[in-house]
Amino acid sequence: MALAQLIQSSRLLVIHSHIHLYGDAASEQLSKQVADDIASHWNQPQVFVPIGDEAYKLFFDIQSFYTPHIQPEEVAANADPKLYYFRVEEVSPFDISFVDGIGSNTGYFKLANLLQTGTTAAHEFGHMIGLDHPKQLDVRGQGVPGIMYPRGTLCDPWFQYNPDAEPGSVGGTLDPKHRKVLLDDIEQLRLHKLKFNAKGFAVLGDFTSIYHHKYLAEK
Repeated sequence: MALAQLIQSSRLLVIHSHIHLYGDAASEQLSKQVADDIASHWNQPQVFVPIGDEAYKLFFDIQSFYTPHIQPEEVAANADPKLYYFRVEEVSPFDISFVDGIGSNTGYFKLANLLQTGTTAAHEFGHMIGLDHPKQLDVRGQGVPGIMYPRGTLCDPWFQYNPDAEPGSVGGTLDPKHRKVLLDDIEQLRLHKLKFNAKGFAVLGDFTSIYHHKYLAEK
């Protein structure tokens, strides 16, 4: 989910996304890292989007805040489409980071994923603005994998955890640090299809508004 703004005077299409991190593993430093990781990846392509008869430069306005005392009621009552809420913990229910649906505004970060590579936050952000994993998970011979390819994807050797490993074996799949936001990722958002109101705003996705309590792993 996100709030899109069309600024005609400067020919800008801005995607506003403000992320609130909570949980025992969240911190001010981590919130800054998450915002930087998402913004650097999604702004890297320098894309212009055709809207009507004009081309608008796409810019992702990513901000992140450490909000340790946020309450479930605040998440549930949120009516601002640019606000996201992520719990951050060392252990997650599925042992990975996840969102609460494609085009959602809530989710759960596993700390180790965020620390392993800056593409984790950018990948989950892609889900939140409407992108799913590609159906074809063998991209050998196709160059740099796009941001939405998951762990386990088959790729050229130099994008694997271990370039010398056999494809599909231990070390022989995509090392997520090599993922990048490509033009195709931007095109899959179908931003030119958005319906902007009279003030120039449109909404991507929908509210999930789920507050996640800390997952306690069974011993």
